Amino acid sequence: MFSAGSSLGRNKEILVHHLLVGEKDLKLLMELQQRIAGGEDLSDLAVEYSICPSKENGGMLGWVRRGQLVPEFEKAAFSASLNKVVRCKTEYGWHLLEVLSEREESILGEIEPVDLHSKMQDPNFLQEAQLIDVREHEEVTQASLPGFKVLPLRQFGAWGSIITDEFDPEKDTYVLCHHGVRSSQVAKWLQTQGFKRVFNVSGGIHAYSLKADPSVPTY
Repeated sequence: MFSAGSSLGRNKEILVHHLLVGEKDLKLLMELQQRIAGGEDLSDLAVEYSICPSKENGGMLGWVRRGQLVPEFEKAAFSASLNKVVRCKTEYGWHLLEVLSEREESILGEIEPVDLHSKMQDPNFLQEAQLIDVREHEEVTQASLPGFKVLPLRQFGAWGSIITDEFDPEKDTYVLCHHGVRSSQVAKWLQTQGFKRVFNVSGGIHAYSLKADPSVPTY
């Protein structure tokens, strides 16, 4: 959805959470808004009252940008002041929403294997970039690229919660797998975690072997 040529600063992204009630439940919504004004937390009320599936995460929608939300919600969210609860109505019902933070628009892109190969010839690239391989260890023993840290997707539960302890969200991050599918999923997830420049290796290590470096085995 996003190209590697996107420019930072073109748009902002916002971190937003909300709760949703039915179209006929405006009175309930206003009561909940009063409770929030009295000191209760929107996230706690979302878990109890929201009819949106995001209630399972306390109403958290994560980092979003223009064009990803229904128009009425987008207008309210992008015009709201930070940490101020506002309400709006959409086709889904009535919302209370709060913008928790904002940042420059991040990049989620694809990098072709030949371009990655070219970058990897520069020793500075291997020192400055963050390289993540989400394949299983048995796959890595068959074929691997230098500098990539192995974080198997099946072990996401073990490393997902500490990803920002291991990697810097401000640095360029490249994600690799076998054919580019698993790595695409992880790249998108990293973007939601605040990583500003994330690139999926298109076609994975298989395409890297075929297009960039035949010395890397295929399997």
